[in-house]
Amino acid sequence: MCPGIIETPMVSGMLVSEPGAMEEMMKEVPIRRLGRPEEIAAAVLWLCSPGASFVIGHALVVDGGYTVR
Repeated sequence: MCPGIIETPMVSGMLVSEPGAMEEMMKEVPIRRLGRPEEIAAAVLWLCSPGASFVIGHALVVDGGYTVR
């Protein structure tokens, strides 16, 4: 699992202490928002499901489009 910038306590603290840095980081994320922990969990659940039965050895990127910019 390769998550992007996810709304966690650490990131929330950064939003408060370094708002300019977070603004700059968000400019690089096409979806223009933080990811939510449940979005990462949903991807993990999919990987654990029969729907992903032929997915082996893949780094799944869940980053709001950051890597495709």
